[in-house]
Amino acid sequence: MQTGENYWRSRAGAATKGVLAGRPGEPGIAPLAAAAAAQAAADDAPVRLARHAVSADLEGLVRHVWIPRWRLPPGVVIEQGVLDYPSANLVIEPHEAALYGPELGRSRQRLEGEGWAFGVLLQPGVAHRLAPGPMRDLVGSSVRFAALRVTDASGLAEHVRTELEAGEDASAIAGFEAWLRSQRIELDDEAAQLRRVVELAETDRSIVRADGLAAATGLSLRALERLVRGRLGLTPKWLIGRYRMQEASQALASAEPPSLAELAADLGFSDQAHFTRQFRAVIGETPRRYARAAAASTEASVAFG
Repeated sequence: MQTGENYWRSRAGAATKGVLAGRPGEPGIAPLAAAAAAQAAADDAPVRLARHAVSADLEGLVRHVWIPRWRLPPGVVIEQGVLDYPSANLVIEPHEAALYGPELGRSRQRLEGEGWAFGVLLQPGVAHRLAPGPMRDLVGSSVRFAALRVTDASGLAEHVRTELEAGEDASAIAGFEAWLRSQRIELDDEAAQLRRVVELAETDRSIVRADGLAAATGLSLRALERLVRGRLGLTPKWLIGRYRMQEASQALASAEPPSLAELAADLGFSDQAHFTRQFRAVIGETPRRYARAAAASTEASVAFG
């Protein structure tokens, strides 16, 4: 298992966990890495999502930049589902710009007509330095750029919009990186500790309880809860559960999904019934129905492409 900086660097530009398969018969962002990369390279795909790594000196602040574009036929409206990472996103769109906190459940983005967005997935704990209030207020909510503790937010938004409209993604990213450096954000020891907590929650499948995560990080349970609540506005239990559901949704969207009993055991659930209940509570449908929808969604992406 990769750990530390190599872990974060390897995921900087290619992370796909969290993207959910669409409804049967709908186009949407492909939930698996290889298909998503091919989709992003196809100019005629109705929905594309490109992910970009940032420069090495900014990897401690940004996980990756993501740029979706869509061009849907008249009358076609889709709701792209996402299981958010335990962090926050800076998002610039044609008519608004804001810092968005994670949704506790499944989030949905309505797409219709033609459009784009410029998103920046921040590393865990970085939003704590930007948000004007406690992180718990950002969960399931957003803060407009003008209210953030940053400088020249309007200048950044204007630059990104100009470059994205012209199709100059690289220039937009370069402008964002220059702006981020100018903010002079410095992270403390707790930020590094938080990244270790998040890394373990994502990669160590033997950790299925908050006390296990505390033991793995060398923290008391109370200290762990205080760190995660204070810097993310979330709980250790939510962290563990979110990554298990991301793993589950990816496995069920694969060409040869595992049996539900096998998947439940692999993810550390006590039994298949417990896994099914948890999946339905978070995703909004049963694992079997989601797997069928994922297969149909793959066929739809090809048909619409």
